[in-house]
Formats: sequence, C-alpha cells, structure tokens
Amino acid sequence: MKNKERMSIIVGVAFVWFTTQFGGGFASGNQLRQYFVQFGVWAFITCIMAQCIGAFYQWYGLKYAKKHNVYDYKSFNDSFYGKYSPIFSNLYELVYIVTICVAPAAAFATGVSTMESAFGINHWIGTAFVGVFIFIVAVYGTNVVRKVASTLSILIVVGLFLVYIPNIFVQWDSISANISASLANPAPFGKAVWTGIVYAAFQLGSIGLLFQHAKPFESPDDAKSSMIWGLGVNSIICLMAVLGLMAITNDPDFATASIPLLILVNKGVAPDLLRPIISILIVLGSVSTAVNMIAGMSNRVCKAMDKSFDPEAKPGRNVIIVTFVCTLVAFLIAQLGLNNIVSIGYKYLGYLTIPVIMIPYVVHMIATKFDTK
Repeated sequence: MKNKERMSIIVGVAFVWFTTQFGGGFASGNQLRQYFVQFGVWAFITCIMAQCIGAFYQWYGLKYAKKHNVYDYKSFNDSFYGKYSPIFSNLYELVYIVTICVAPAAAFATGVSTMESAFGINHWIGTAFVGVFIFIVAVYGTNVVRKVASTLSILIVVGLFLVYIPNIFVQWDSISANISASLANPAPFGKAVWTGIVYAAFQLGSIGLLFQHAKPFESPDDAKSSMIWGLGVNSIICLMAVLGLMAITNDPDFATASIPLLILVNKGVAPDLLRPIISILIVLGSVSTAVNMIAGMSNRVCKAMDKSFDPEAKPGRNVIIVTFVCTLVAFLIAQLGLNNIVSIGYKYLGYLTIPVIMIPYVVHMIATKFDTK
C-alpha cells in the first residue's frame, strides 16, 4: 500500500471517531456543560482525559479487530470475550439498544430545542416537523443522509470555529474572570473526574460500530497512528469549545438552557449572522444522527423478522411500521427534555458501558498482555 493511501485511511478512521462524537449534541454545548464546563477550571483537564480514554480503548479495539480479522461487532465480541462471550456479547447488545434509544431521542430534542430557541418556532410545530422529516427520510432516504452525515459534521465544526474563535478573543475578559472565580471556589475535583469518565464511557457505547473501519488498515499498528491523530484533533476541538463556553458560565440562563451555545452567539460577534448559520447546522446534524440511528435499528429488527431482508430494496410494510415505532419511541423519550436526556440518559448509558466494555477490556489487556499472549 502506498504511503499516501495508507495515510489517507489512517486519518479517515480518525475522522470517523471525530464525526461520531461531534454531532448536534456536542455542537449545542449541552453535553459540554453537563459533563465538563459546570465544574469550572477542572473542565480543561477532564475533557482531555475523556479524549485520552476514548483513544486508548478504540486503539485497542481497532488493533484487535485488524489482527484477528473481526470487523462486525458480533464477530468481534465473540472472539474478544472468548468463553465469556455468551454473557458479554448479549450485554453489548443491550448497550447498543440503549444507545440507539437514547441517541436519537437526544438528537430529536436538540433539533426541536434549537428551532424553538433560535427561530421562535412553537415546540409542538417543531416536534411535528422533525418527527415527520426523520420518519420519511429514515424510510426512503437513509443512504443519502448517511453519505452527507460526515459532511454535516464537518460543517458543524466549521460553524463552531466561526463562533468560538472570534468570541474567545472578544470575550477574553469574561473568560479570564470566570476561570479566576472557579479557581477561587473550585468544584469537587473527584466528582469532575468521575463525570468525565462517565462521558468517556457512554461515548464508547458505539465502539462496536468503529471496528469495521479497521479492515483497510495495512497492519494492526495503523490503529495507534489513527487514534493519535484522532486524539489530537478531538482534544483541540474540545479545548476550544470549553474555553469559549467559559465566557458565559456566569450567565443566569447558562445552567438550564437547552442550547447553551446560543447564549454565547447572542452575546458575541455578529449574532444576527452566526445564529441562523450554527442553528441550521445543529438541526441538520441532529436530524441526520437520529435518522442513521433509527434506520440502523429498523434494519436490525427487520432482519430479525425476515432473514432475506434487503435494506437497499424498496421499503415494505415491515420497514414502515418498525421505522414509525422507532421514531415514536425517540419522540416519547425526547419529551423528557434535552437536559434530562443528556444528564440522566447518557449518564446511565455510561454506567452500563463501564462493566460491559471498560472493565472487561482492561481485564483482557492484563490477561493477554495487550493481546501478545
């Protein structure tokens, strides 16, 4: 394999992690506030810690997948967990199902909250629009959305740079004052670290979907290079976003706002221009995330109902019914509110992921001497 082609694959896999993490939920600022920024100055440490944890586990999984040629998560789990696979493979299925329930609901709620906060659209009108759009596209247009999902994520990141960079400079006095106030009265460090670990844990809930991308690697060593790239890019984006949100931690609405980023936009540089741009990107990114998750669950259920099911074929009755039910479930969970989904739903997903993925992976590393034994 030529060096240029090999490097393209390595960086490409790094960006799969990048686009998985930085969707509408991250772009809204809600996840950052709940898991990092609310702890003040500790956020700069814990957000990088979370990225390091993600890179470490994903490196080991990608390396194992390439070395043993197991690229779908079922084959990977059966091989990785060995004699314990009947237990842990099924437990991972539970993690996957919970992920597919929570993530589309969070995306659904993010889209609706953004439409309500940025454009003043009535909550139920926004809900109806997002729900119908997700259902129709999940039934008929998943291939299109899947192809543009990465592009939307990149556009979201470009939008974040447009918002954060100038505002960091313009609002530096507020950022410095809020950091100083946090240093003078610091939040509990232990709680900040634990919350960062929970964030890293729920991000690993979808780790099984990453392993398919190890197939084009030239060797298992490429996993290390890929995750180093991913760690660098993800850490820079996280630090930038945390630093920018520090400008508004003293705002009275910061602790409860569903879309904290809009507070920064409204107080900052060219709000009339940037607010609609970043809001549209958040809505599109959220909808594409929900569509991909719901389509994945629909395909999974339809395949179980009919072994000859072809996801590329014209959608039949089963697809329509299952997609409608999945969209309805996402709608119902979304009614809990974005703040509750992010702070409670993702938290318990993280709790579930710790004994199913984080601890068993460490045991595997020790028992096999990092898969060398």
